[in-house]
Amino acid sequence: MGFFLFIALFLPFHACDVAKQAQQSFLLAKCDFRIRSVENVNIAGVMVQNIESVSDLGFADMAKIMAALTSPVVPLSLQLNLEGRNPNDKPAGLNRLEWILFIDDVQMTTGILERPFTIPANNGIAIIPVQIGLDLKQVLTGKSAEAILRFVLNLAGAGGEPTRFKIKLKPSILIGGSPIAYPGYITVKTAYGNNL
Repeated sequence: MGFFLFIALFLPFHACDVAKQAQQSFLLAKCDFRIRSVENVNIAGVMVQNIESVSDLGFADMAKIMAALTSPVVPLSLQLNLEGRNPNDKPAGLNRLEWILFIDDVQMTTGILERPFTIPANNGIAIIPVQIGLDLKQVLTGKSAEAILRFVLNLAGAGGEPTRFKIKLKPSILIGGSPIAYPGYITVKTAYGNNL
């Protein structure tokens, strides 16, 4: 509640705009979030989305991946689509979103989405696409090439073990051009549920 008390101190100065943003930010904490989908999984320039086995990769693609595994950098990119559902009778929104991505309980990377969005009222839904790029070699320091390949195959759906995605969100609103961050993180997994 300290966050909202802090916001209230600004109300006399920026009354209408801040009051609206503070209400939307407060309602955001009451929304449900889930990871709706993961798209465009690409490692070392090879699209590996939904492959079912290593044999689904052509010789040239497998050669690219194997070459990347022995190089200093193993680039991985993907798009994580977050879905927010708003059960409130008023819209919920934010101006900026900091995030931390975990895959199989390993912190992979962090980032900031510098874009406002609104989740409509009355069980309205908004899709928030988060573009992610990272170096697997750096994230999985100390792991063998075989372990990194196994991780990639699981990520693509061909490794036999489900990949567990988790993302922590810290929304912000803008007051006088400066972001004011929510005091905690919203943890989002693949099923609906808000864990502040």
